[in-house]
Amino acid sequence: MMADDKYRSVLSINVDGHTKKELRQALNRANVQLNPHGESLFDDPRFTVSPQAHPETVVFVTVADLGFPNGANLPTIFQKAESIGWQLCPLELAVYLRLQWQGQEKSTNNILHKHEAPQGAVTVASPVIDPDPNHPKGFYLRNIDGQLWLRGYICDDEYVFYPEDRFAFIGGK
Repeated sequence: MMADDKYRSVLSINVDGHTKKELRQALNRANVQLNPHGESLFDDPRFTVSPQAHPETVVFVTVADLGFPNGANLPTIFQKAESIGWQLCPLELAVYLRLQWQGQEKSTNNILHKHEAPQGAVTVASPVIDPDPNHPKGFYLRNIDGQLWLRGYICDDEYVFYPEDRFAFIGGK
């Protein structure tokens, strides 16, 4: 199964069936910050929401835990996770995860843009809605000095995530 199962953690999330407008309002009420890529993803018409409330189990894992001690690119990471039986998350799940997971560990640095997954970030694995390398691929979550973020990220299929980079998938049921 996984290279080292002891590092996996699991969290139950409720997808409440809200509209995108309601989700945006909830983010504002919770003082969650979005970067421009996050705003772009949120406003993309291909970002859809489920009208039905349902629970999801989110599993957190590092790239190394997936068996890639030297890192891996997004397609390889996704393929390995799916072979384990985990699923990619709809984009809306990142929003619910950000709203419900208030206890994310704080980042030890506050660098916001350096062309790599930032320290302390959790990338929410979701289907790529646009293959253009300049279009955001998905969201990552970060806690910077107590400020919660839902940030969009850009990468191409050649970008290699580091072994310590963390991802979230649907799974663990």
